[in-house]
Amino acid sequence: MDILSKIRRWYFRDKLSLREIARRTGFSRNTVRRYLRDEISEPAYPKRQTTSKLDAFADKLAQWLSYAARTPRKQHRSLKQMHADLCPLGFEG
Repeated sequence: MDILSKIRRWYFRDKLSLREIARRTGFSRNTVRRYLRDEISEPAYPKRQTTSKLDAFADKLAQWLSYAARTPRKQHRSLKQMHADLCPLGFEG
C-alpha cells in the first residue's frame, strides 16, 4: 500500500513522468501505468512454494546454531564441519 501511495503522489502531485517513477521504483512503465489507471489496493504476489534440501534438517541446524550462540567464538563449528556432520544424517547437498 505504501508504494502505491508514493506512485500516485509522484504522478498527481509532483507531476513526475511515468519513466521517472519507473526508474525510482524499479517497476516497468507498464506496471506503473496499470497502478495509476486501476484502483488496485496493493500488488498481490503469489506465495512461493519452493522447498529446500535443508528443510528436513532445519531442527538439527537450529539446535547447532543455538548451541553455537552460547559457546565462545573459537569453539563454533565451521560450515565444512556442519556439512560433514549432516552428510551421515542423509544430506545430499
